[in-house]
Amino acid sequence: MLHKLLLVLVSLFSVIPIDDNLIDWSPGRKLTWTDFKGTPNPSSPNAALTNSSINVEFGFNGKGMTHSIKCRFNKSLSWGRIRNDYILKHEQGHFDIAEIHARLLHKALLDYSFNARTVNDDVTKIYNGVIDAHVKFQKSYDLETNHSIDTAQQVIWNGKIDSLLGELKPFADYK
Repeated sequence: MLHKLLLVLVSLFSVIPIDDNLIDWSPGRKLTWTDFKGTPNPSSPNAALTNSSINVEFGFNGKGMTHSIKCRFNKSLSWGRIRNDYILKHEQGHFDIAEIHARLLHKALLDYSFNARTVNDDVTKIYNGVIDAHVKFQKSYDLETNHSIDTAQQVIWNGKIDSLLGELKPFADYK
């Protein structure tokens, strides 16, 4: 018997519709301002907002488990008030951080010792742990760069993000 469970994280606590508003993360596809189709929140001091998600589906039988992960950007829930290349690079950083955590989730699921009796709870625990780390990482990114205002820290974070994407490249085959 094959069981499936879908876990969804939507950053910034939004609901994501399944449609052409979603862009799968890809190393050859960087965000452009035309991807940001949402309306800026008038009460937000942010120059822009990136809405991304990490989804996992898994199935199992008595012998083992398979999984598939998606890291996506939501066009209709992402917006830019100040649209320049510098801010766009910061927003790409948010999407890249989501990809880093999608790869970390894939690694954790590959490392998981399958147990048919506890698999649902185990995968939920793994997912929640990675997502908690993801949320903290996103917050640190904005805090330390002051939402990109601290240009020296932004340069450091750009390097950190690129380095982590490189280190985790072996786990990019999660689809």
